[in-house]
Amino acid sequence: MAGVVWRSGGVGWSGGSAGLRWWGGRVSPVVYGRPLAFRAVGGRACAGARGNACPVGAAVPGRSTGGLCADCARLDRAHSVAADTFADDPRPYRVYLAWFGPGTVKAGITGEHRGDTRLREQGAVAFCWLGRGPLMGARRTEEVLRQALGVPDRVAYERKRALRVGPPDAGARAAELAELHARALGVGGWGETLEALPFTAHDHGELFGLGALPPLDGTVAELVEGGVVTGRVLAAAGPDLHLGVPDGRHLVLDGRLLGGWGLARAGEGEPWSVPVGGAPEARTEQDGLF
Repeated sequence: MAGVVWRSGGVGWSGGSAGLRWWGGRVSPVVYGRPLAFRAVGGRACAGARGNACPVGAAVPGRSTGGLCADCARLDRAHSVAADTFADDPRPYRVYLAWFGPGTVKAGITGEHRGDTRLREQGAVAFCWLGRGPLMGARRTEEVLRQALGVPDRVAYERKRALRVGPPDAGARAAELAELHARALGVGGWGETLEALPFTAHDHGELFGLGALPPLDGTVAELVEGGVVTGRVLAAAGPDLHLGVPDGRHLVLDGRLLGGWGLARAGEGEPWSVPVGGAPEARTEQDGLF
């Protein structure tokens, strides 16, 4: 409704589809081909940590991808799996290989109870499971296999965006994962703490809408007060929305930049008025281990 302002919670994945999340729990589905037009208003506020409101209602810089103030970010990190503060978590975890483009694969872990949501959240075009078991065993196995396979535990979002435009077909993606999976099974020791899982390639190319993306022209640098974003949704991967904008460009809006902004509906005909940076360079070689 025109004039209504909702506070954004960014882009998320649930039930196999992307959605625009809002403070208070509402979700608006992201539908490919449909228009997206909004104006940023009311400043950008900290979303708070672990489901709790920021106690001081802090402002957040426009270019921050975390969407949290420094104090809430520390609290959020302290209670994350990545911080290894829950070593006694009894739930099973899975180690995976995630494919983002030719020669660009990472290893990671996720809670088995989350299914493949974590892979969608980070924009993995394809992935396979390697093993399952307790958290600390999965953590150790992740490190062993990263070193043995020569793959990192992180891939920069700039690289992901560049490589997902015009990727090889699903068969080629699966073949690269299969080769690494076979090599991982040959690495000794980790099978004593985790259950090795057989190879199955899982592909998100169709789910993300990557079939025919045009060359990428740039990425949104930040939202600004009163700034307008307008276009049509071409694809969604991880937190990113790929937009075809009225002047013919293909731009990426990182949904993490939305978190904490008040968003009001704008008209499709309103001119684009938020800063845009250049397109990331596509490279297929991986950097060294992170």
